Amino acid sequence: MYGRMRQRYLKEHRPGLYSSLILSEKLYPHLLEIDRAARERMDAMLPRMMEAAGVTEDLKARDPMRWAGLMNTLKAQVEELIYLELVFI
Repeated sequence: MYGRMRQRYLKEHRPGLYSSLILSEKLYPHLLEIDRAARERMDAMLPRMMEAAGVTEDLKARDPMRWAGLMNTLKAQVEELIYLELVFI
C-alpha cells in the first residue's frame, strides 16, 4: 500500500526522480523499502500510542464501540505521520 502511494507521488510530483529510479532499475527496491519501513513504523508506533491513550483489551471488552473508535483514530494518526515522513517526501 505505502509503496504504491510512494510510486504515485513520485510519478505525479517528482517526475525527474521517478524517471531516474526507473532508468537505474532502483524504483522497485525503493518502493519495497518504503513499504517495509512504513509497516515497521506502524508496528512500532501503534502499541505505544494505544498505551498512551489507554486503549486496552479491558476497554475492548467493556466498550467495544469506544475501543473501535479510538483504534481508528490512532491508526489514522500513525498513517498520517507515515505519509509525511516516508511517502510524501
